[in-house]
Amino acid sequence: MHIKTANTIFYCRKWKECVDFYKNKIGFEVRMSLNWFVEFKLNEACRLSIADESRASIDSNEGKGVTIALEVGDIETVHIYLNEAGLSPPPIKDHSWGSRVIHIHDPEGNRIEFWSINLGAK
Repeated sequence: MHIKTANTIFYCRKWKECVDFYKNKIGFEVRMSLNWFVEFKLNEACRLSIADESRASIDSNEGKGVTIALEVGDIETVHIYLNEAGLSPPPIKDHSWGSRVIHIHDPEGNRIEFWSINLGAK
């Protein structure tokens, strides 16, 4: 099996707020947009889509049990970016397994994890 891309779809009650969050706050590139579905390009092989629950056959999970984990090159830069976007991220956490992590939530309650390798970890 050869998978060319991966796409995670969030079905949202707060669709407009979530689209605004990912487009204007996080700054993800819109790859495709309909009046009820927006697909964001995360990189060449990964997508994240936001679907309006009221126009879909699947209900929102209301942010329960989902984390999108995104590895980034520089967690400090991401922390500054999120602050400047007005998202008030918590302090960066250092984990014993050698990563540095920030967790934020979108308007629907889905958890977004930004992480990078902690080059200073032993």
